[in-house]
Amino acid sequence: MNALQIAATGMLAQQFRTEVVSNNLANMNTTGFQRSKAEFNDLIYTSFQRPNSVSSKSSGSVPGGINAGLGVKMASIYRVHEQGGLRATGNSLDIAIQGEGFFQIQLPQGDTAYTRDGTFQLDGTGNLVTHDGFVVNPGINIPQEAVNVTINATGEVLVSVQGEEEAANVGVIQLATFANPSGLVAQGDNLYLASTESGDAVVTNPGAAGVGSVQQGFVESSNVNAIEEISTLIKAQRAYDMNAKMITTVDQMLAS
Repeated sequence: MNALQIAATGMLAQQFRTEVVSNNLANMNTTGFQRSKAEFNDLIYTSFQRPNSVSSKSSGSVPGGINAGLGVKMASIYRVHEQGGLRATGNSLDIAIQGEGFFQIQLPQGDTAYTRDGTFQLDGTGNLVTHDGFVVNPGINIPQEAVNVTINATGEVLVSVQGEEEAANVGVIQLATFANPSGLVAQGDNLYLASTESGDAVVTNPGAAGVGSVQQGFVESSNVNAIEEISTLIKAQRAYDMNAKMITTVDQMLAS
């Protein structure tokens, strides 16, 4: 009897589903977090052969063979690339992306990572960095004598210095877009790396065609919907309970 193994695959699938939901809920207040979703496939089928029989209702024959499924398996856990809500912070170095795109982050080993988390700060030399100290690429340096920093929608960083009438442009915060942003590989710490599935990064100034703009003084909230996640969790729990009930029933049948 394959029912025990089939029910076990169902319980394992719902366990994975619950873990995905748990991670989404745990990160519902993480800046720039994008929720994930689990998808499943049915397993291969076992064919039980029997001779074809002639139908009494037509001149054709009834197809022979019976196909019995062997359960379910995890197909993928993909990231839902949707815009999160923007939350005002009042911090001049906080930047949110309105639309498509990712900030570029230079990692210590030389790789370029990508993030939607725009909670930036300045290091000891005035470079714009993440809260982990990774430099924003291309590099932006704010002079120590700066009294005001303005970042417009197209990513230009304008610095006002006491005694000077006009603000100086110290650089542009560029955004990277991908053909398949859901194919980026999550590294933790709100960082992603490009992959063959995501395609190569296309770097453009904010506000260009197909690229979002940036909003100073805001950060992007996660796109996790707590009500939807709780609903999915309840469905997973009920499916798990039904598969557990199936194992109990089959065990009773085998014991009789």
